[in-house]
Amino acid sequence: MAKLTKKQKEAAAKHDLKKEYSLTDAANVVKDISFTKFDSSVDIDIRLGVDPRKADQMVRGVAALPHGTGKTVRVLVLCTPDKEQEAREAGADHVGLDDYITKIEKGWTDIDVIITMPTVMAKVGKLGRVLGPRGLMPNPKSGTVTLEVGKAVKEVKAGKIDFKVDKTGIIHTSIGKVSFSADQLRENAQEIINVIAKLKPASAKGTYFKSIHLSSTMSSGVTVDKGTINGI
Repeated sequence: MAKLTKKQKEAAAKHDLKKEYSLTDAANVVKDISFTKFDSSVDIDIRLGVDPRKADQMVRGVAALPHGTGKTVRVLVLCTPDKEQEAREAGADHVGLDDYITKIEKGWTDIDVIITMPTVMAKVGKLGRVLGPRGLMPNPKSGTVTLEVGKAVKEVKAGKIDFKVDKTGIIHTSIGKVSFSADQLRENAQEIINVIAKLKPASAKGTYFKSIHLSSTMSSGVTVDKGTINGI
């Protein structure tokens, strides 16, 4: 059995693996047991009582985190010339259409979010093989296919995130950075939970929120006591 490092021993002393914590306490523990030299991301993992294989139990949505994610989001807007200035003024990192479509076809995906317009989706749709596996394909349900490209850019830059349950029934998404205060992490996590609660499929039976964990890059997961959370 591998020996624990000094940092791992310190983390183990601060985190009871068998204990369930309130959302605020869980956020504090995650901050205490994170020892990376960089500002680690803090993630939330929510296991839901749904069967993602059934179309009527797919849980997907968007949430505007009160304190953002702490990440610099690189946004590409694929739009017609009349919308380019609006996109640039809103803070888009890349703006264009045919030239960027050609770059993507050749394998360029150095962006985090793509926003486009319904009128150009016929062109963008051809990029599905490249963008789909990377989770970059624009989708009307996530607000990334819209005529209001400027508004969409501002929302994404401010902390709007798109989440989707995976094939194992888990939603995994970032809620901030270790440098955030525990209250900021709690409020971001609560917002995600509130949105997911409203998306419960009518056909899903039994317990909807099965488990909730917080973790940071390279840290163990901290179990959240569901009984201490409002709205579930």
